[in-house]
Amino acid sequence: MEYRSVRGMEDMLPQDAWIWHYIEARARQEFAASGYSEIRTPILEDTAVFVRGIGDTTDIVTKEMFTFTDRKERSLTMRPEGTAPIVRAYIEHALLAIAPISRLYYVGPMFRAERPQKGRFRQFFQIGAEVIGSGSPFADIETIAQISSMMTLFGLKEFKIKLNTLGCRDDKAKFAVSLKNYLEDKRPRLCEDCVSRMDKNVLRVLDCKNPECREIVKDAPNVVDSLCQGCAEHFKKVKDGLNLLGIGFEEAKNLVRGLDYYTATVFELTHSALGGQDALAAGGRYDNLVKDMGGSALGAVGYAIGIERLIIALKAEGIKQTPETVVYIATMGDDAKLEGMRIAREIRVHIGLGNIVVLTDVGETSLKSQLRSADRSKAKIVIMLGDDELKQNKATIKDMGGKEPQVMVEIGSIVKEVVRRLC
Repeated sequence: MEYRSVRGMEDMLPQDAWIWHYIEARARQEFAASGYSEIRTPILEDTAVFVRGIGDTTDIVTKEMFTFTDRKERSLTMRPEGTAPIVRAYIEHALLAIAPISRLYYVGPMFRAERPQKGRFRQFFQIGAEVIGSGSPFADIETIAQISSMMTLFGLKEFKIKLNTLGCRDDKAKFAVSLKNYLEDKRPRLCEDCVSRMDKNVLRVLDCKNPECREIVKDAPNVVDSLCQGCAEHFKKVKDGLNLLGIGFEEAKNLVRGLDYYTATVFELTHSALGGQDALAAGGRYDNLVKDMGGSALGAVGYAIGIERLIIALKAEGIKQTPETVVYIATMGDDAKLEGMRIAREIRVHIGLGNIVVLTDVGETSLKSQLRSADRSKAKIVIMLGDDELKQNKATIKDMGGKEPQVMVEIGSIVKEVVRRLC
């Protein structure tokens, strides 16, 4: 029997790991500089966390969640997104008592039973951030500025920021009536899902990816016409603040996001390399979610970045792996092999664990084979050590680029010589 990975759940192979490490390291760097702390929630949650948090009419809850009943007849779900579990953890562990505003970030896998396609998998990974405890437009501005800075830190240049507002709950309800009135005579042209959405959550029609539905909603009413004064002023402050900071954005009147907890500011980051479904990151404000899940009435704003989608965008812009500098220790004889391992550890300690790789042979191969391995690994320096050299307390150092002559040095001087050649 030939075993294969589950459809929509991909293996990350060694040759691809570097870009994941690159992204995660730079994300953590940006979060640390911006005062965020990491939070890790379980992959499994009570299903009610998502039904209550995301909304029971959303596609995620109705179609896409991996939900099962355990041996104690409890309904559990593999997390399809990160915000609801973080709010659950925020309330459960009383993080409000620690600080009035919490800046939290996470990195990890999510699970949705979607049809696999470009940049969209059933197990996918996200980097996300949440700012809980502020209803101010300045929190929105800071959050959007922060994700923009992160994209720049990744080296991404051709992304766009799309911005909209949904207003408060009353504004959303008012807009829903206006939108439903507009769509009523167009109902026969809508897809089956959107016909259902009209009766359950009409704003979700604006998020449909069906081409004909997208064409229909182009002339739909604008949510800004339904905003109360407070929400209109909030949105204006967000736009003015982003303009003042020099952060480019475009208003997108039909941007609503697919989760019911969003209110007020919503945004997406898009990239042309992703095709028709071009969002690589998205987020917004969710001022009612903490209270709805049993906590205090607190404003909050956050976002999530799809790592697989970000990788597609980075590769489209030509990102390349920074070459590692390899030192290869070729050994002959058992004693020499052990000494080679000791030397390797000493070099790593003195040089650090940056972009320097020290390789040793752990097989029973000839010197010729080891030198071929050194060549394949593009080693800059090869240290050759046999039992005879070991008795003389010496080893041979060879510059594979030919810039320096091959020399024999005292074993005690190897680290100093390697550092001199590399630094």
